[in-house]
Order: sequence, then structure tokens, then C-alpha cells
Amino acid sequence: MTGKTDRKQESSARKGKPAPAYMSFRLFTDQVTQRNLMLLVVSLLIAFIVIPKGGFIPGFYQPGDIAQRNVKAPRDLLVPDETLTEKKQREAADAVLPLYDYDPRAAREITERLRRGFSMLQKQADSGGGERRELETVLGISLSDDEMAVLRHLASNPEQADFFVQVMHQVMLNQIVGNLQLFQTEGERGIVVRNLVTREERVTQGLDQVIGIGDALDRVAEKLDELENLSAANRKILSAQVSKLLRPNLTYNQSEMENRRQTGREAVKPVLMQVKKGEMIVREGERVTEEQVAKLKALRALGSDQMSLRMAAGLFLALLLFLSIAHRYGRRNISKYRPENRDLLFMAVTFVGLFILVKLAIFICSALEGAFPYIESSSYYYAFPFAVGAMLVRIVLNSEVALLFGVAFSMVIGLLFGDNLHIALYALVGSLTGGHWVRHCIQRTSLYQAGWRLSLVNVSMVLATQLIGGRGLDIQMLYKAGFGFAGGFICALLVTGLVPLVETLFKYTTNIKLLELANMNTPVLRELMIQAPGTYHHSIIVGNLAEAAAETIGANPLLARVAAYYHDIGKIRKPLYFVENIGTQENRHNKLSPSMSALILMSHVKEGADMARENKLGQTLIDIIRQHHGTALIKFFYDKAKNQEDPGVQQINERDYRYPGPKPQTREAALIMLADAIEAASRTLTDPTPARIQGMVQKIINNIFIDGQLDECELTLKDLHNIAKSFNRILAGIFHHRIDYPEPVHKEREKETVKKKNGDDSHREPPKESKDNGGNTGKGSTEDLKRLGMS
Repeated sequence: MTGKTDRKQESSARKGKPAPAYMSFRLFTDQVTQRNLMLLVVSLLIAFIVIPKGGFIPGFYQPGDIAQRNVKAPRDLLVPDETLTEKKQREAADAVLPLYDYDPRAAREITERLRRGFSMLQKQADSGGGERRELETVLGISLSDDEMAVLRHLASNPEQADFFVQVMHQVMLNQIVGNLQLFQTEGERGIVVRNLVTREERVTQGLDQVIGIGDALDRVAEKLDELENLSAANRKILSAQVSKLLRPNLTYNQSEMENRRQTGREAVKPVLMQVKKGEMIVREGERVTEEQVAKLKALRALGSDQMSLRMAAGLFLALLLFLSIAHRYGRRNISKYRPENRDLLFMAVTFVGLFILVKLAIFICSALEGAFPYIESSSYYYAFPFAVGAMLVRIVLNSEVALLFGVAFSMVIGLLFGDNLHIALYALVGSLTGGHWVRHCIQRTSLYQAGWRLSLVNVSMVLATQLIGGRGLDIQMLYKAGFGFAGGFICALLVTGLVPLVETLFKYTTNIKLLELANMNTPVLRELMIQAPGTYHHSIIVGNLAEAAAETIGANPLLARVAAYYHDIGKIRKPLYFVENIGTQENRHNKLSPSMSALILMSHVKEGADMARENKLGQTLIDIIRQHHGTALIKFFYDKAKNQEDPGVQQINERDYRYPGPKPQTREAALIMLADAIEAASRTLTDPTPARIQGMVQKIINNIFIDGQLDECELTLKDLHNIAKSFNRILAGIFHHRIDYPEPVHKEREKETVKKKNGDDSHREPPKESKDNGGNTGKGSTEDLKRLGMS
């Protein structure tokens, strides 16, 4: 078709006419073009997801790890040396000299306070309580009775009071510190003294003018010895007062010191290491140092430039080749790998969506590393839901497609983590495990059972990769194992939430959807039960037969059973044209020609497919409805037509009496065909003994096989043998014999009493219904059908 379109466009171009617009639209909507376009888009998106922030540069090394491959610098780099920069910052902070604040106003303030105090004492003759409180307020200290007495004694002699004030003034003119020993230690390399009055700062190393608070007290005590009229006891009391009055006038400024240290650290520029283009950063087999780890991180931090674009182009080409060849290999060599464009779109969306999810998770892990520095960022990777894609594909499609999807996803995910073979292997094993354990998901708890098994496999893989990497059983291994265990349940949770979304967006019928359709109270099955009760009962039996056979040959039992329930829903439109629904009424086919009867029987296949679409049963069930008769011959009406054939008028064409098909394409569709035919034929057995049932089953299976109806499905002769055994077992249970138990004595007496009242003889058979009576019954049945809305 595409070749013809191309030739038409070339012909139009030769004639100088542009190609019609509808041809371009047809080219764009062609299935092959759509597949190629999807491959291009997926490859392009994955390339631009992988390359930024890392690309192929391994960033998972820690100091002391063994490098797994050589890494060269692709260009000149300036790499920040964090260790040396931190050292320089510490040196800058340590270079800041200690800062002391000197207050020259302290000597004047203490002198003024003392003069005011002595003046108050000289003016007042008595020593009331108010005097003491006022004096304490002026001096700023508390006074005892003895101290008040000493001060009054000094105040009574103005010369002694003036001498004491001068002594205090002379001592306070010195620079007094609280801890002289600490001051002397810091003063060896210099001290900054800031005058609080002039705000001037000077660096001093001379310690002659600086004394401690203890030295100041000693000097005052020496001067007080010169007071002759003051007893030793009073001198001691006065010395205690001096210790209260003296305060250091040179104090260490802690807050300003911290600010100056921080300013010094910030003033230091980062120390950069120069890496030349082509320089070998790390060699395979070498132990990685902190400096090499810093260089690798700098490579990963490279922004999007020309080199990144080249890498993206190369990765795009590699992905395009890999995905296209994998797809072509599957179509040519794997029989069950037959994805339609809808399936490819679903896999493409899942593939890209998972990569975006993993990329976002990597950024989150980088942030968590800062919050929890004791956990390596690589430990969080093992909690990523790598297996979600394969599990979804297995639930929606089949094992073969899930296998290819898992292999492709795992290989490309290794590139995202910097050619990390461990992560690629971890993702591959997890994908295969998850895909395997959801193969027959017949209930939602199966997803969590698969998650449990996936958690155990994840923990085992963490241990394996730890041993492969040459690491011991350390605390990081425990973190990885814990995250791996949680990763299995995270996958189960995500799949549980995503399956209904996939069913809705892509119109798939999964096993979980089949569980909902298996409910016998669905509108379609309730209508079938009311409109065509015989067909409804027939479908139930076919479901039992097909489910048992599917379990025997390893097919999908749930799909077989649910498909059997719905395979004949097309008979709802014309239920009375099918023998199982006629009952005691006249067969309507008696008044129709064989060709018309055949058309009516064939129509239930098309009408059933249409009803399945209207009720959104899914493409899987629609296909089985269309295939459950294949291209089988409607033999009864074909033979009837042959018998009525007039050689001189027309020839009977066998194709007019065959179902339109197609033939069964899957094992489940073939099982429905076999179970449908065998259940219908079993109703014709007059004495259904096991031998007769076995012969009937074998005959029908042989006829269907010889007719070629099973040519396009994957049933083997061994499968047919097991199917026959399964059918025999189920039918033997359906047509089992029961013992004819005699009625109890009191029941027999009640019957005889009723018969005598009605004039009946208990030893005579009831009279058969007359034809007129049968007609009345038929009329009554028709009225009942009208009342139910069935005619």
C-alpha cells in the first residue's frame, strides 16, 4: 500500500502537480509510519532524559572504592577543591586577632561615685536606714553595718577620704582584664584593643599596662596600708568593699569576634584545580581518592553544551538502533510478540514515564543526602520501582512482550546511572521477577504477593551486588537491603493504582477487569439470562468446560471462563431463532430458507461483537466472540440446502454457509470453540454414558481439527488430548446418574387421596397433552415473552 502511494506521488511530481493532501495524511496515518515515529520520539526523549546531569560519567564512587573503568576529561575543567578551600577558610578565620574593648571612662565613673558617697556621709550626722539605701544606690554595691562604719570613719576625715579616692583613680587608669592568664596567651601573636570612646583600634603586643583584677586589688591594698588611723580590721573590711567596686575595663568582645571570623571565611575565594582536556581522572582498578571523586562530580555537573549535544545525538542513535532491532527481532522470532500500534503506544508511554519518574527520584535522593548524611544517596536507588513497567506490560499483554520490555528498560536504565552494571542487573532481575509473579493475576491480592516476592529478590540482589563490588556487610548494605525490601511493595502499590488508569486510557481488558466482568449481575449477562435463558445456561456450562481445559494446558483460565460467558451475547437480538431458547414453541426456521437461516445464525457473531463494543468489554473478548466459530460450516442448513438444490437453477456455494471468521488466533479462543461445540452436541445424547460422551468429544475435536479451524492457534496434539480428557471429566459430572429413591409412605398416601378425589387411578399414566392444549401453551408462552419484552 505504501509503495503504491509513493509511486502516485512520484507520478504527480513528474507531471509538475503537487501530491494530494489526503495522500500525505494517509502516509502519516499508516501503521508502519506511526511505529517508526513512536520509535523516534521515544529514543529522542530518553536521550535528553539521560544526558543532563551526568550522562555517562559514573558518580556513585566513594573514596576508597575501586574504579570500574577509565574516565578521561573531555575538556578543560576548573574543579573546586573543597578540602583545600576549607583549610584556607579556617586559616583566614584563625588569622583574625582577638578583639578587646577598652573603656577609659571607668576610672572617672568610679571616682565620681566615691566622691558623691563621701559627700553624702559628711552632710548627714546620723546613720538612718534611708542613708544606707541612698549610698548603696550611688556606689552600686550592697553595704553591711561594718562597711558603713568604715566609710563613715573615712568620711569624717576628708584627707583620708580624698586619699582613698585618689588610690582608686590611679589603679583604674590601668587596663584591667578579668582573666589575665588567657589574655597573656592570646597576646603572644597580638591583640586588637578598641577604644569605646574614640572607636580607634590598635594592635598591641605589650602587656605592661594590662593587669588582672587580682593585681588591681593588691595595689589598692598596698596603698591602704599608708592610712595610719585605720586599723587592720577596718583595712580588711575596706578591701572587701574595693573588690566589689572594681570592674574590668578591658573586656573580650565575643560576638564581634565571631562576625569578623565569618567575614574572613567568606572573603576566601574557592581554590580551583585545573584539569586539562584528555587528562586521565581515574584509571580502572585504582582506588578512588577524594580528589578524584570531586573531579568526577565536576564532570557530572557540566551544563548542556556542545559536548552534551554530541553525547545526546550518539545516545539517540544507539537507542533508535537498539529499540528498532529489538522490536524487529521480536516480531520475526517470537510467536507471541505481535504488538499493535496501541500496544506500542502503551509501552512507549510506560517506558518514558518510568524514566521521568526515576529521574525525579534521583533529584529527591540528592536532597535527602543532605538531610541524612549518614545514608549514601546510592542506597536510595534500590527503592526505585524499576519493575513497574514489566509488571504492567505482563498484566496487559503477555510474558514475551514483558521480557523484551524488561531487557530494554534495564539496559537503558544502566546508562541513566552512569553505566552502572549493578543497577542494570538489579532492574533486570526485578523486572523479570515482577513480570513472572503477575502472569495470572486473578485477584488484586496477587499484586501484593508479587510485591512480597519481589522484595525478597531485591534483598538478595542487594547482597549479591555488594559482594560483587568487593564490599563487606556494612551499615550501608543494611540501608540498601531495607530500601530494596520496600521497593517491592512500592511496585505493587504503583501497579495497583496504574492498572485501572491503563485499562481506561488504552481500552485494555486485564485479568483484574475480567474479575469484574465475571460478575453474573453485569447488565449484559442479566439481559442474556432474561432474553435467552437457554443460551445463558449454555454459556455457563461452556465456561466450566473452557476453564477446566485452560488449567489443564496452561492457558488463562479466567479469560477462558469470562469469554465463555459472553461468547453468545449476540443471540440476545434474536433469541427465538436458536434452538436452546425455543422451548415448546414452533421452530421458526421451518418457515425460512436454509440460506436465510444460515445468515441469522451467522449474524449473532457480528451482533455479539457490536454489543461487546457498546458495553466496553475490551478487544480481547471482542476477538474471541468473532473467532469462537471460526470459519466453521453450518452443516445442518448446508445439507438441507443441498437436499433442496435444483441443479438447473443454481449451485449451492459452501462459503455461503460458513461463518465469516477469523479462525481462533489464541488458545483461549480455540477452547471456547471446542467447548461450545461439545456442549451443544452433548444435549443430543439420549443415554449420556461415559463411553458415549468420550466418543462424542473425540469425534467433534477431530472434525474441528480436520476442518482446519485450529490451524492459526498454538494448540498442539498433546493439548488436544488433555483438553478431551478434561471435557470428558466435566461432562461425566454433569450427566451423572442418580438413584430413583421410592417416595415415603405418607407421601404415597397423600397422592392416592388426591387422585381418588379427582377420580384418577394411581396405577395409570397421566394422559398426554392434546395438540390443542399444546397450542394454548404456546400462545401463553408468547404472551409471557411479550410481557418480558422479548418478542
